[in-house]
Amino acid sequence: MASEKFKELQEYSNDELVAELEGTEKKYQKLKFDHAVTGLENPMALREVRRDIARLNTEIRRRELADASEAVLAKRSKIRARRRKK
Repeated sequence: MASEKFKELQEYSNDELVAELEGTEKKYQKLKFDHAVTGLENPMALREVRRDIARLNTEIRRRELADASEAVLAKRSKIRARRRKK
């Protein structure tokens, strides 16, 4: 079942997704620094922000693949098949 955050991300435009990703990565860097220097009241916030970054990257990649041409997808399938053989 899709989470509420995932459903919310689907409503964003591509530009909004990229901007949100940049902002979230900056927030993550600040949290990491604050945690190293003084410690965080809730260190689980780091996990949540990391997961938000992963959700954003996943949605961006999903849209890239949806917009990709048949030739690109066919090439990708060949590469993936070759990796499975190893």
